[in-house]
Amino acid sequence: MGSPVSVPYESFVQIDRESATAVYIQIANQLVNAIQRGYVVPGTRLPGTRQLSELLRLHRNTIVAAYEELDAQGWVESRPNKGTYVIGNPEARPRKIRESAAVPLVQYPASTGFSFDKSSLLDNPFEHAACDYIFNDGTPDIRLTQIAQLSSLYSANMKRKSNHRKLGYFNHDGSEFFKRNLSNYLNVTRGLHISPNNLLITRSTEMSVYITAEILLSKGDMVLVGALSYFSVNMIFQKSGARIMPVPIDDEGIDVDAVREICSRQTIRMLYITPHHHYPTTVTLSAQRRLALLNLSAEFGFIILEDDYDYDFHYEKSPVLPLASADKNGMVVYIGAFGKSLAPGFRTGFIVAPENLMVEMRKHLGIIDRQGDILMEQVLGEMIEEGQIHRYLKKSLKVYHERRDHFTALLEQHLGDYLDFQQPSGGLAVWTEWKQPINLFQLAKECAKNNLFIPKTLLYQHRQLSGMRLGFGHMTLKEATESIEILRYCLH
Repeated sequence: MGSPVSVPYESFVQIDRESATAVYIQIANQLVNAIQRGYVVPGTRLPGTRQLSELLRLHRNTIVAAYEELDAQGWVESRPNKGTYVIGNPEARPRKIRESAAVPLVQYPASTGFSFDKSSLLDNPFEHAACDYIFNDGTPDIRLTQIAQLSSLYSANMKRKSNHRKLGYFNHDGSEFFKRNLSNYLNVTRGLHISPNNLLITRSTEMSVYITAEILLSKGDMVLVGALSYFSVNMIFQKSGARIMPVPIDDEGIDVDAVREICSRQTIRMLYITPHHHYPTTVTLSAQRRLALLNLSAEFGFIILEDDYDYDFHYEKSPVLPLASADKNGMVVYIGAFGKSLAPGFRTGFIVAPENLMVEMRKHLGIIDRQGDILMEQVLGEMIEEGQIHRYLKKSLKVYHERRDHFTALLEQHLGDYLDFQQPSGGLAVWTEWKQPINLFQLAKECAKNNLFIPKTLLYQHRQLSGMRLGFGHMTLKEATESIEILRYCLH
């Protein structure tokens, strides 16, 4: 085919000297890109290595290596005494490119060539900002995690030959060793009466809710949630086609009388509840209401989806046992997170339910998370078996207890005239309600200007309420002090 110089190689072969990718690989990749897009068609004779090296101002050996890479990938062939040709029909003619059309071929299409449904329900509600101080909804402090020890445990399991055979795709149901230890742990700490057959290991609480909604909810089903509830879970329910109905919340948790009144008027498929510390208000569901809810569930046939997202974090007294511990009729699906006192990568979610439901849940898990993370589960199982998880939790609880007391003292000292709050018995966040109407979104903007970021997901505002959920667990005492000082300053 004609002279290769007619193809403006310098227009689409762009070298990035800062890239971690070797230069010869960059050249090979961009030539492949050009071939795929028709800028260099099959049958084209590429420039000689010396010629292209002069054209691109590179060493000849770099071009030789790039051609060898193309040959190894099957894009070109070298013909003795003739040169290097793009594999294809030798009669094909190269597409003519104007010299001025120096379009970088590394660009990916800006949009699809096909249509698809878009969901505004799943728009990412989370925000980020480059501030030194940030409030969140109550997450642990990863700086408290002993990374070196966790890494050592993981490395030991990776090297253990007996674990190698567990790394295949057939283990999507999780580590039996971990499930056995986790079921024992949940039985001891939460008063459950389960076996490994009642457990499903997931990646997160949200994944647990998603699988549950996929199986148990149909389009048009009615789901009851607290009048203030966890936005991510609401998004999952709505995406499944369910309708959401809010139920009032007071100092004893969800209003059970309101639940009964709704059930007497229409069919309810599910009630989602966070009884240990209601999200976002942190109130604990009273023992009387727990029993009443279980009775209502059995009477009206609705599912209770119990989310125990921060059961491990309690300070003054033993936590109230979950509804699942007293469920005799198989109406409660219990979900939670294990290892929240550890680094994020060492945490898992779980679902507890009767065995017949587990059969369906494992089918769904096998589709969306076929491989799982067997090694991580082995590490967590060992931490339970050897008692290390208790030691981790005990150490972190001491720190979080101190941070809670310090944070609530700061709120009382600096903001007591502006807001009401109750010191939570556990968890990593405080619920606050402002005594006078205030534009919380404007306040958040002012705080951001002063190096304190308050995400909109922490703000709850309507005509009757101005409330904020403020997490303290991730802050040192100094960080908490400075954050509250900024907040107070911005009020003025």
